[in-house]
Amino acid sequence: MSNRDDLLAGAKKCLLEKGYSRTTARDIAQASGVSLAAIGYHFGSKDALMNQAMFQAIGEWGDHLEEAFAKAGAELSVADRFSQVFDNLATTFDEFQPLWMASFELILQLDRIPGARDLFAQALPAARTGLVDLILGIPESKVDREAEMSVGSVLYSLMAGLLIQRFADADRTPAGADLAAGLRQLADALDGKTAAGEKYEGAETA
Repeated sequence: MSNRDDLLAGAKKCLLEKGYSRTTARDIAQASGVSLAAIGYHFGSKDALMNQAMFQAIGEWGDHLEEAFAKAGAELSVADRFSQVFDNLATTFDEFQPLWMASFELILQLDRIPGARDLFAQALPAARTGLVDLILGIPESKVDREAEMSVGSVLYSLMAGLLIQRFADADRTPAGADLAAGLRQLADALDGKTAAGEKYEGAETA
């Protein structure tokens, strides 16, 4: 690997072991076996390197999720795909918890870390279209702007909310079927099929 790749690998290792804000340039240099000066040469700053490492690690997590689901979900209905994807998300949060905690840490500091907000904004469209692909089976290249900003945004919001709930109270994390039932209830209310405050009997679960 090149020094640049070594630095990225070292930064990702530090992210998982020390978190975002507690990682220093010296930590990265030691983990990667590359000089401190190389950080500035290849990335300009420690923050720029950490940002790249974070989004590369999240991209690798997304690839892992897609590969795992592709083996089991190709023939499933949309309802079953939805339930399984969100159940898998909860499971992978446990496996990749240090990565997600570091990402939450980064989000809280978007305006303090140069370039972090721009990188996050650039990554959002791909995250939304990737989730549309996972649930609806529409290739990312064919997900239009409307689907990204409607279906994709809802799915991304559900994913982020699920991960927060998983961290706060793992014993009461909603299952994929719970989320599907909730979406059906909301859809009925939005379509005028149920009134505000009306008891919801519940559609069949996914």
